[in-house]
Amino acid sequence: MKKLIIPTLLIALGIACRFIPHMPNFAPIGAIALFGALYLPKKYALILPISAMFLSDIFIGFYSWQIMASVYLGFILTVGIGLIARKRKSFASVLSATLLSSVLFYIVTNFSVWAFGTMYIHNFAGLMQSYYMALPFFRNSLAGNLFYVGILVGGFEAVKYYLKNRIQANTQTELL
Repeated sequence: MKKLIIPTLLIALGIACRFIPHMPNFAPIGAIALFGALYLPKKYALILPISAMFLSDIFIGFYSWQIMASVYLGFILTVGIGLIARKRKSFASVLSATLLSSVLFYIVTNFSVWAFGTMYIHNFAGLMQSYYMALPFFRNSLAGNLFYVGILVGGFEAVKYYLKNRIQANTQTELL
């Protein structure tokens, strides 16, 4: 049961943050996907972002299934990137994973908006216009991912460091 506390809290955070007013795309779902892949058992890595998205989409509302599928795919790719970064966890690998997952999410979702939506002409110029018009959303998504990954990973590492030092201090005190 204790193993479910962190995943449940992360899903709740993801759901709650989708309902709290925020800048478009400045949300923790990508960071939760990356964090889950970096630290939690692999079986939870995919469950976290997909559950948070699906459960909140039930209330927010569903839209074009093709575009929604690309959003979910973007988070699945984020998990995959996190699983690769997990092998050599460092500041550089986590930062690189955050940047790469943000870029891939932008590319995949905006390609889908162009391909399946009606906002843009279905030619190369329309695709480029789709990517150009989405730059403010990419900026917010990147900022949100950097912010929330910093909070989640930084906070988790700080707690690990504190607990490790506290255990060492207690062990040394007991030996005296």
